[in-house]
Amino acid sequence: MIHTREVAARAVAEMLQRQPLSAAKVRFAWVTVVGAAIARATAVKLDGAGTLHVTTETGPWRREVQRSAHTIERRLVELLGSGAVRRILVTEKRTS
Repeated sequence: MIHTREVAARAVAEMLQRQPLSAAKVRFAWVTVVGAAIARATAVKLDGAGTLHVTTETGPWRREVQRSAHTIERRLVELLGSGAVRRILVTEKRTS
């Protein structure tokens, strides 16, 4: 028996992979993968070389994203396709 959660995840991944890579697509995949709390505390931008630049609000959020980077990257690849995200670079937002 296939769980509804698995079917939904596969359907979303298929639909996303068919769409052109855009900032909105990356942001949607990011929120889907990391959840609302981390998404609210971060900003993401994918560069042309496949590096996902993640800026966090605070040090604890930076450490949490860094700790989970391997799992996050694997899940992003499932949604965006192989080669879209090659690495994740996490930095903390600088305050003036």
